Amino acid sequence: MTLHETALKSVHETLGARLVPFAGWNMPVQYRGILEEVQLVRTRAGLFDLGHMGRVAVRGPDAVAFLQRVQTNDVTTIKPGQIRYAMFLNEQGLTQDDILVYHEPAGDGWFLVINAGNCERDLGILRAAAASFRVTVDDQTRQLAMIAIQGPRSQAVTQRVTEIDLAGLKYYSWARGRIAGVNGALSRTGYTGEDGFEFYVPQSEAVRLWNLLLEQGRAEGLLPAGLGSRDTLRLEAGMPLYGHEIDETTNPLEAGLGWAVKFTHDFVGRAALEQIQAKGGTGRRLVGFVTPSRRVPRQGYPLVAGGREIGKVASGTSSPTLQTNLGTGYVADAFAQPGTEIAFAIKDKLEPAKVVPLPFYKRSR
Repeated sequence: MTLHETALKSVHETLGARLVPFAGWNMPVQYRGILEEVQLVRTRAGLFDLGHMGRVAVRGPDAVAFLQRVQTNDVTTIKPGQIRYAMFLNEQGLTQDDILVYHEPAGDGWFLVINAGNCERDLGILRAAAASFRVTVDDQTRQLAMIAIQGPRSQAVTQRVTEIDLAGLKYYSWARGRIAGVNGALSRTGYTGEDGFEFYVPQSEAVRLWNLLLEQGRAEGLLPAGLGSRDTLRLEAGMPLYGHEIDETTNPLEAGLGWAVKFTHDFVGRAALEQIQAKGGTGRRLVGFVTPSRRVPRQGYPLVAGGREIGKVASGTSSPTLQTNLGTGYVADAFAQPGTEIAFAIKDKLEPAKVVPLPFYKRSR
């Protein structure tokens, strides 16, 4: 299978990145050690190529009604320049993808960021639904580069390359303006638990912007980082990853994402979720756990308590920030209370663990 490549592939090769297949793309998994890159983002700033993510513009007189139908959040409450987390569900209330919904700063349209591995399916969902509305669904993934900077020094670096006033740009907001001398967009979301920004510029400007950011961020210790550290960072921050904490076998209520579901409109899957609520849930919940074991819990390992399997690991990692091994998993409701002693099984050996609240890590503000 031919892998897609971002506009920054040659830059990654020059910088010595290890490139691996990810969701159909050839992406940098690391430049140095993954744990070193985690510490980089927690203490200074890291630069990420997010060119594999899907970028879709939605416009038209029925755009609000269309979005109310296809996703779970209430877009009528999203003001121009704001961003909200949401999900695409199927009629059974099961998660097809988690997405970010951007309301254009001028109020004249919408923009969606979707996961690379689900891009084709998501576009299929959007285009099929669009047939019943006066909207256009414009896949801009190939036209726009997407670069993220994350870490406590990210604002200082970012302000050097943009005319947009970052002091006035709140978390989960975005603006359009001049970036590195060209028209682009800048959002303030992040997938690491740290402050940070996402740049959207024409693909032809990607290499120049990337190099300019590294140059302007040299004094702040800015370095490139890969998807390996990004996975550890997001897990420390308790953020879900599609294919791990959420997928088409899970619903947002049991995943602890009910806050992104607004029962104010008739979205796909609403009736199924209401039935689940009426029954008191599905009998399982997503939890976080830590372990004193030197073994790292991995996706699919059984979770055990009282001599029986109570669930499975969704994600696991060695956390350099918290100096422990940790993971997430779905467990039966009776074992979801923080402080509950459980274990994860590696072959026939049980490794001790304890349920803890999510997120594992929260930055000081």
